[in-house]
Parts: sequence; C-alpha cells; structure tokens
Amino acid sequence: MTTALEKAKQNPDSMKAKILLAARKIFGEYGFHGTTTRMIAKAVNIDISTLYYHWGEKGDLYEAVIKDINEGLRCKLVAVEKEIRGKPLGERLEIAIDEMVDYLFDNPETSNLTLLRYFMKTRHGKIMDFQVPEYISDIAFSMGLAERRKDVSPQAKMKVLTIMNDIHNYVSGENFFRPMLGLDREDYIKETKETLKFYSLAAFV
Repeated sequence: MTTALEKAKQNPDSMKAKILLAARKIFGEYGFHGTTTRMIAKAVNIDISTLYYHWGEKGDLYEAVIKDINEGLRCKLVAVEKEIRGKPLGERLEIAIDEMVDYLFDNPETSNLTLLRYFMKTRHGKIMDFQVPEYISDIAFSMGLAERRKDVSPQAKMKVLTIMNDIHNYVSGENFFRPMLGLDREDYIKETKETLKFYSLAAFV
C-alpha cells in the first residue's frame, strides 16, 4: 500500500506535498511541541479537517517529516560519497564540506530538527529518532578513516559526525551568529565553509 509520504513525493504539486513542505518548515522552526496543526493549515491556506484528511494526527505528519528529512539527507550523503571516492583526502574533505554546507543551508529544517531530536523528546509513541545509518560508514571509508567499508570503528564514525554536527550548529545558529559577526547570508555561508575546512584539514590531513 502506498503511504501518504510516498504519494506526496510522487506528486509535488499535490495538497499532500504542499502540507508536507509547510510542515517541514514549521516543525523545523518551532519543534514538535511548539507547532500546532492550525499553524500548518494556515500556512497552506486550508482548514484543519483538510490537513487531517491528508495526514492524520500531528504526530503522523511529524513522523513523515522526519522520514522525508532522513531520506533527503541519506541521498545527499550517498551522492557526496560517490563524488569524493578515490580523490586525495584534502580534496575529499573540501568537496564534502562544500556540498553538505550548501545542502543544509538550503534545507535548514534538517539541521534544526536534528539538533532538536538530540535534546528533546516527544510524547508521541510512534515518533522515530534520527538514525546513524550505513552512509556514515560510507563517508568514513571514503575519507580514509577505515580500511574496509563494512568494518568502520565507532571512533571513525564519530569523526564524521563531528563534521556533520559542526555544520548543523552553524546552520541552526545562523540567526544568532550572523548579527554577532556582522555578515550577510552569502558571506556567512562562505565563512562557515572556510572555518570548517580550516579545522578539518588540520585535523585529518
């Protein structure tokens, strides 16, 4: 049976897809507890009954958002892993940082919801956690942190997560950090990349 999420992804112009997009942004800004179905319905200019018809309860929609974000991140990391494979380590790091910074700044709800899931719990029994899937091992292997793709140590995975978490912090903290630094958005993203490369290249290369 096709799920509501699969239907939304198959038809980006559908009402299901429009609700999902609005929910991603609003959950990403306010979290699960700070978001109401009324807020999402208002953003799409529909009534609550229409939202429930397409997605069910708030927890069901949130679960779909988490799955959608996980899948988007997985696809991006797989693409990055393929792009950097076989290149010198320094070049691999630079490409991976550039690609992931751009992706996450384009999809800030990914970073926001990832960090919210680290520190907060929901009362909804069906909510799934963000996982640390196999592609983290693939990135670690491609960075030369493991000799075999299927035998990546926790330490190597944590090194990949360190870079990912640094990016999440810069993305999620943009509205706080940018005024402090006096940078426009374009320069802030550029400096984020340069700062991450400065520390990562020194640590890994």
